[in-house]
Amino acid sequence: MRVHDLAVERLPADALQDVALVAVSLPMHTATRLALPVIAELRRRLPGVDICAYGLYGPLNEARLREAGATAVFGPECEQALVALACAVHGLAAPAGGPRPRALALVPDRTGLPALDRYAQLIWPDGHASVVGAVEGTRGCKHLCRHCPVVPIYHGRFHAVPVEIVLADVRAQVALGATHITFADPDFFNGPTHAVRIVEALHREWPALTYDVTIKVEHLRGHDALLPRLRDTGCAFVTSAVESLDDHVLVALDKGHTRADVEAVAARCHEVGLALSPTFVAFTPWTTATGYLAFLDDIDGLGLVEHVAPVQWTLRLLVTQDSGLLALDEIQAVAGPYNPATLTHPWIHADARVDALQRDVMQIAGVAQGRPRRAMFEDIRARAAAEVAGAPGPRPVLPSRASIPYLTEPWYC
Repeated sequence: MRVHDLAVERLPADALQDVALVAVSLPMHTATRLALPVIAELRRRLPGVDICAYGLYGPLNEARLREAGATAVFGPECEQALVALACAVHGLAAPAGGPRPRALALVPDRTGLPALDRYAQLIWPDGHASVVGAVEGTRGCKHLCRHCPVVPIYHGRFHAVPVEIVLADVRAQVALGATHITFADPDFFNGPTHAVRIVEALHREWPALTYDVTIKVEHLRGHDALLPRLRDTGCAFVTSAVESLDDHVLVALDKGHTRADVEAVAARCHEVGLALSPTFVAFTPWTTATGYLAFLDDIDGLGLVEHVAPVQWTLRLLVTQDSGLLALDEIQAVAGPYNPATLTHPWIHADARVDALQRDVMQIAGVAQGRPRRAMFEDIRARAAAEVAGAPGPRPVLPSRASIPYLTEPWYC
């Protein structure tokens, strides 16, 4: 078996020699868009080879993937199906001893992947970097946020990965040089007792190892007594999909929290000394220029500007295939037909100025890599203020570093 990660390396010229099966991983929307031309090129070069596309975004885009050249499409719980396909392609019998063990009870084998230092690093406020590994404590999610791509696949279900499997996976990555672990769970507190067992075991074995997790606002508030335990076991920061501070938008997205909840969680994290890193869907059909400017000022008022990756000020609501958003009249009114090129239902804001603002903010964030987060935020705020008559202009900017650790490649979709 040969493994190549096209996110950080080119496909070697000899990689496709004597190949009978190619499997392409699709963990995210952007990865799926980038994979489509790869699959088409593989089909052109290997007309008789089986090509499998697998992962969270496989079933959501099955028709488009098959059109590009995939012969099989699997979802994220795909290990047993992949083994069965590989056996069939090579004319082998199924593994002896009946059905294979449940995928979640197997330690991932990352043999052949590029070295961990080829991937994102964690940058600390003093400038030093940590090598990052990634594991899963759970798969799926028990929540039904309308815009989330996990929902059409898991339908409110999640599965816990046994603690010993998680630790074995971490152990393997520490041996490869990881000094920080990202938990890739959609929500680490879907099973809070399970989560605490993992991080306490993690800290016992590797007291100097740090980690980060993703947790919903409602869980951070409902389980706020657990936040000191995260802090004390090495949690560097908590990512939380805040999405908006507008209660109407939060209801439309079925997020399960309110603006007041966000304010309470921000205050509690500050009190505990646990860094909160919020993410947003800043531009939606409900966004106004005035509302966007107020959103920026509110985040500043909460003391979170330097906690936010600049790309988060730019993000536009994605309406994907089978999205729960399509049940909303407001989305139906602005969304166009499914576009197989973007894998979305594109939408146009009723106010063209808001779309123009989003494009300008995206450009500001895109061309200013390496600048202090506060300085970039003020440029974005100045552009928003210019759109709103009578809004205060630019404010003094003091150069500074981000005040919390951050990943050099902040994922968002």
